Amino acid sequence: MNDQANSLDPAYSAAPTHLPAWGRQDTTWMLGLFGTAIGAGTLFLPINAGLGGFWPLLLLALLAFPMTFYAHRGLTRFVLSGRDGADITEVVEEHFGVKAGALITLLYFFAIFPILLIYSVALTNTVGSFMQYQLHVQPPPRALLALLLIVGLLGVVRCGEAMIVKAMSWMVYPFIAALLLLAVFLVPHWNGGILATATRVPEPATLLRTLWLAIPVMVFSFNHSPIISAFAVDQKRRYGRQAEVRSGQILQRAHGLMVVMVLFFVFSCVLTLSPAQLAEAKAQNLSVLSYLANHFNNPIIAFAAPLIAFVAIAKSFLGHYIGASEGFKGLVARSGRRPAAKTLDRVTAGFMLVVCWLVATLNPSILKMIETLGGPVIAALLFLMPMYAIRRVPAMRQYSGQLSNLFVTLVGLVAISALVYSLIP
Repeated sequence: MNDQANSLDPAYSAAPTHLPAWGRQDTTWMLGLFGTAIGAGTLFLPINAGLGGFWPLLLLALLAFPMTFYAHRGLTRFVLSGRDGADITEVVEEHFGVKAGALITLLYFFAIFPILLIYSVALTNTVGSFMQYQLHVQPPPRALLALLLIVGLLGVVRCGEAMIVKAMSWMVYPFIAALLLLAVFLVPHWNGGILATATRVPEPATLLRTLWLAIPVMVFSFNHSPIISAFAVDQKRRYGRQAEVRSGQILQRAHGLMVVMVLFFVFSCVLTLSPAQLAEAKAQNLSVLSYLANHFNNPIIAFAAPLIAFVAIAKSFLGHYIGASEGFKGLVARSGRRPAAKTLDRVTAGFMLVVCWLVATLNPSILKMIETLGGPVIAALLFLMPMYAIRRVPAMRQYSGQLSNLFVTLVGLVAISALVYSLIP
């Protein structure tokens, strides 16, 4: 049914029947996926993942690639299974009906939008602190600073989705270089750090509990589900029937780059800092960059840390904006209103600007709770919904019977249960 409908679409029919050689646009998307996933959360990952000790961290490192790749490949396949040009909210409606489509659209929006608000606050705090403590100039009033920063990022957004992905891919290069240089800088300072816990193999029950609570940290440190819908739609437009193969190749390379870069950074940090120092950083609510800057009293790190954080947050803001705007437009469409595309883009940008600016100005402490509440929804959409679709949707039935499906389902259930458990007082 889908193939027949798609074959009548001119854009789909014009797509190549044979997979072309890897091109510049494929590299741009690979870096765009990397840019969405690897953001501010990466700077806290060494602390959160390292606190459990050596053996849980080693197991998490081994699970990082399959957890990331299979889950996002499943979500990409789900979007590709819909009609040509349909985003994730439209594919849900196509496969599960209007009511399910409306519910998923609502959940999708409220899972991603709070993260956009958090990045707005983090960006304002980072730039304000950098101006005050590194540049030694008085930052403008918080309301004005937040407005300038968010308007600047929305200026990139107004240039279109292609420009967002390009901007993110450009920002990835200095971020990769900074992470790599910092990890290499720490090598002479390796003192064993977390290896002190390697001689004590934890009890199986303790090890499983540590992994259970740490898996959500790893899952969401590599999460780039907000941009997957736009990615899949673009792959289908470019490659038609070959979209599933090419998107799989792009995801594989993007996740390989993520895992290698981030794990080198993580292990370099935890081999430099002791478990007690990681616990101190967590208690002080500092990113690992800020703690290292204080630990070494090094002016280079002190100056570079906020710049790295700025690039990380700006990249993730742009990537999450794509998903949040997609969800908002879906909610507007399901309200019965059908504004013109340009009008809807302006309304969406205006809504995002006002809310992000207000939250960044007010700097409420409730944001961490909102982020945690959004976690189970993201896990359900990323891990469980595509696996459910494989069993229920004819267009997805071709992917049934794979061992990776069971793995993704188990990881999704573990992540959701651990996140819900963390909310219990």
